[in-house]
Amino acid sequence: MSVHKKEAAHDLIVVGGGIAGICAAIAAAREGINTAVVQNRPVFGGTASSEIRMHIVGANCHSSKPDLRETGILEELLLENKRRNPYASFPVFDMIMWEKVHMEENITSYLNTNMDDIIMENGRIKGIVCHQNSTETEVVLYGELFIDATGHGTLGVMAGASSRMGSEARAEFQEPTAPERANCDTMGNTIMFLAADRGEPVHYEKPIWANTYTEEDLKYRPHADKICAQADGGGIVIPEEGKNQLPEFSNMDAGYWWIELGGDYDNIIEQGEEIRDELLKCVYGVWDHIKNQGDHGAENYDLDWVGMVPGYRESRRLEGDYILNENDVRANRIFEDAVAYGGWPMDVHVPGGLRDLNSYGSKVYNFEGCYTIPYRCYYSRDIENLMMAGRDISTSKMAFSSTRVMGTCAVGGQAVGTAAALALRYGCTPKQIGQRHIHELQQELMKNDCFIPGFANDDEADLARKAVISASSQAENCSAQNVVNGISRNCGGRMNCWRSAPLQEPQTLSLKLMERSPVHQVRLTFDTDLSHEIQPSMIKNVRDRQVKGLPEVLVKDYSVELLLNGTVVCMKEIENNGQRLNRLDFDGVESDEVRISVKSAHGCGYAAVFEVRIY
Repeated sequence: MSVHKKEAAHDLIVVGGGIAGICAAIAAAREGINTAVVQNRPVFGGTASSEIRMHIVGANCHSSKPDLRETGILEELLLENKRRNPYASFPVFDMIMWEKVHMEENITSYLNTNMDDIIMENGRIKGIVCHQNSTETEVVLYGELFIDATGHGTLGVMAGASSRMGSEARAEFQEPTAPERANCDTMGNTIMFLAADRGEPVHYEKPIWANTYTEEDLKYRPHADKICAQADGGGIVIPEEGKNQLPEFSNMDAGYWWIELGGDYDNIIEQGEEIRDELLKCVYGVWDHIKNQGDHGAENYDLDWVGMVPGYRESRRLEGDYILNENDVRANRIFEDAVAYGGWPMDVHVPGGLRDLNSYGSKVYNFEGCYTIPYRCYYSRDIENLMMAGRDISTSKMAFSSTRVMGTCAVGGQAVGTAAALALRYGCTPKQIGQRHIHELQQELMKNDCFIPGFANDDEADLARKAVISASSQAENCSAQNVVNGISRNCGGRMNCWRSAPLQEPQTLSLKLMERSPVHQVRLTFDTDLSHEIQPSMIKNVRDRQVKGLPEVLVKDYSVELLLNGTVVCMKEIENNGQRLNRLDFDGVESDEVRISVKSAHGCGYAAVFEVRIY
């Protein structure tokens, strides 16, 4: 029983404050929606937070698939983190995520708040009953729309939504690598650790309750400093240049994803505490092996941090009007109602984890390119005011093994938050958005720097699309015309940006409008080198592949001028820019030309702009 009681009403309630949940909440709030985000932990970020410390991966597969890094709100978060957190501290990343949520005036956040019950009315979710541990308060929240970003699909299951867990039989979707028979196995949970070099020998005494592992036990679990690769179907191989293989990073001082248990338990959610306790035995046993058995070069290393909150990979999936499957993934399918995309391999961890030491910890099924995810995977087929974001969206187990990663969850979260805002604006259900307003949703997502493969900007309100464009200079294959071609990243080897000559002096880009018009906003999308990673990571090899600080190609100092009859009528100067998408607001200034002058970048010697929009 709670000591205090509080009630509140919001237009949209997001349950779950991991990466998908906060991207959904921020997207909706920026569309003017009164949004609540309920998170049962003291920090946002879920598996990417300091409580678990897993790095965010996605469609670019540790840079093995060029130009596929996720953008939108996730890119905004990660670039801000690169600017202010160059040494990739996870607690500092916690603060940046907290700040991004709290800076949105339309978001009310409820941290340390667990959803205990729900209120249903006429088959719809009317509200949720929560308890905020830190304030001893029962919090009852009422809403019009709800987003389940819990990971477990908890809100959906409590509301009676259809769900599934484990693997489908091969015949259900004719998936070539699905098991012959359906089963309830899942991928397991992981606890991470971090070690530090103390500069002198450090003794380690294994706790009496920890497990013991020999080199033979761990022969299929990489635990030395190296980069290898996951071959198709599993197994560790020497990386081959140009091969589409998932890089396998291994460092002695941090890890390991393969310290994993729970997939073959009776119920991975219900037995979560038991699994956590067993994982601690594994972590401290693995560290004993590294320190005390054989020469791993760990003499001076000391455990600096061990997580107490396991990271979940898999549990329930809620059913939507479409269930994405392996064939869609392998075919790089472009859906008419696509709103997000993925490209991570189908990465199926063995259910037994460290209870199955006779095989590699994961079977990785690589494929070229990327696939889209249809909007129909993001709302419940049963509960008309329920949507999903994160790993609990509507997929088969095989497709889930690709969609589950946080980069893919983030762009899906932004899509769902934007769709919820449209549904509230039009007074319709999430399903009806897909039936009546899918083009508007797709265009709004691309306007906010989300990539949807196979789609391009055709926003009729964008004055730049009909402008006459010129530049002070342009590199080969990087024409100034690219800034209005509708695609704001390089794709399939095609350069879609304007790139200038060297910045020995400011380089300019001019857009002459078809007619004199009031200008309210200019949106610029700069190059941030989407072929490389920028996420915080405990893994040294991942960090070493990144540039410290912001991407060198990102435009740093620039100005935007509005002109009328050749005369500058308004100008804004931006110094030390740190973001890919820049929105510059003007007060409806009458103009017939917009001129962008780039003065410097963060490291490279040229200007690189992917898109200019004028409203």
